[in-house]
Amino acid sequence: MESGPNPIPEITFIGSDHVLASRVGRPVRRFLDVETAGGIVLLLATAAALIWANSPWSDSYHSLWNAEFEFRLGLIHLGGAEHPLDLELFVNDGLMVIFFFVVGLEIKQELISGHLRNRRAAALPGIAALGGMIVPALIFTMFNAGTPSIDGWGIPMATDIAFAVGVVSLLGNRVSRQMKVFLLTLAIVDDIGAIVVIAIFYTESLNLGWLASAGALIGLTLVLRRLRVWYVPVYVAVGIVLWYSMFESGIHATLTGVTLGLICPATPLQSRQDAARWVRWLRDKGDELFAVDIQYASFHMRESVSVAERLQTALHPISAYVIIPIFALANAGVDLGGGLLGEAASSRVTWGVALGLVVGKTVGIFVFTSIGRRLPFTEAPRGMGSLELLGLSAVAGIGFTVSLFVTSLAFDDQLLIDEAKIGILFASVVAGVVGLSILRLAAARRPSPVRSHDNAPADADPARTP
Repeated sequence: MESGPNPIPEITFIGSDHVLASRVGRPVRRFLDVETAGGIVLLLATAAALIWANSPWSDSYHSLWNAEFEFRLGLIHLGGAEHPLDLELFVNDGLMVIFFFVVGLEIKQELISGHLRNRRAAALPGIAALGGMIVPALIFTMFNAGTPSIDGWGIPMATDIAFAVGVVSLLGNRVSRQMKVFLLTLAIVDDIGAIVVIAIFYTESLNLGWLASAGALIGLTLVLRRLRVWYVPVYVAVGIVLWYSMFESGIHATLTGVTLGLICPATPLQSRQDAARWVRWLRDKGDELFAVDIQYASFHMRESVSVAERLQTALHPISAYVIIPIFALANAGVDLGGGLLGEAASSRVTWGVALGLVVGKTVGIFVFTSIGRRLPFTEAPRGMGSLELLGLSAVAGIGFTVSLFVTSLAFDDQLLIDEAKIGILFASVVAGVVGLSILRLAAARRPSPVRSHDNAPADADPARTP
């Protein structure tokens, strides 16, 4: 294919036209770049929330997020006496739909053309994620069995992708791309588990009428996809009504985003070869090239990229740089005064969350992965020894975004919410520091650098480690 200059110099595998480089290598690199920068923004937003909530202007913090408002659009009515709506609830139940939509798109892309498509490569991080969910939930249950706070068992099950990938990226090429993809895949499977837990265990009483309406709208979306209706505004309109139907049905409204992401078309209408032919057609037009020809050809070339991939490319930065920082600003502000830290130090909730994330995640992922890598249907990332695995397991204990989100679903008591948030914040810091230290130690002990692996395709056949 002859085209314009390649924006990525073709001196490495990532810069080549190899199908694995274009389909896996470069998308994964872009994803990791966004997650790393997004983690920094998220950290700044979290710090801002804590400083603001503990400053002389703390009243303005709580007044802002507790401010109630009412919204009407046709049959859609939000707020009012029956269903009070404040700014924090709007962020958690409204804006977070975009975050979960991007999560759904990421899962769909991974299943169709990414790391989860390779069953052997996906099996090990899937097993690891299972251990990273079961053991933390068991630890929390041990601390809170027989108490009203037992409902928070789902809080320590989640791994924050942005923070975890951001921490690992601090080590640069001392952590191979294969191990980064292992952590990324683990976190995505972890998200799937969190979504299932939210849907099944954190759903209130159901309104069957609204639930039937939501089902009909999902069916309509599938019909539109079958008819190859790719006009995005149509799906936006259906998505808004679907969100409202889910909201009224009792199922958490953010699951609308996941549902739409999973059913979004992930197969392009045009192949890469078709796009190449249109490039050659434009080149051959020569002096007879008109604006209408460019417009016509660009449409067909654009269709060589699936709707799901285009939406993920457009919305992922918005989710990472806008939605999640706003969520952190709204939810991470815990007033640490008034003896709260003293109460948290003896709180079953705080200890259950903190140990679930720091110890439960580390032990669960390490043990399940150690067992799973000996199974005949799994593949371990190249260069991942026991010390590297221990470091990645510890980093996965950074549970922030989804953990805070589950906290808002699990508890109504503000004291329990604050105690859980303290546990999440404390555990995330400890997990990040411990995981980073172990990975740094592992890199220092490694006899040879891993630079040669960094430009290898993310789903290349990795050498299994004993």
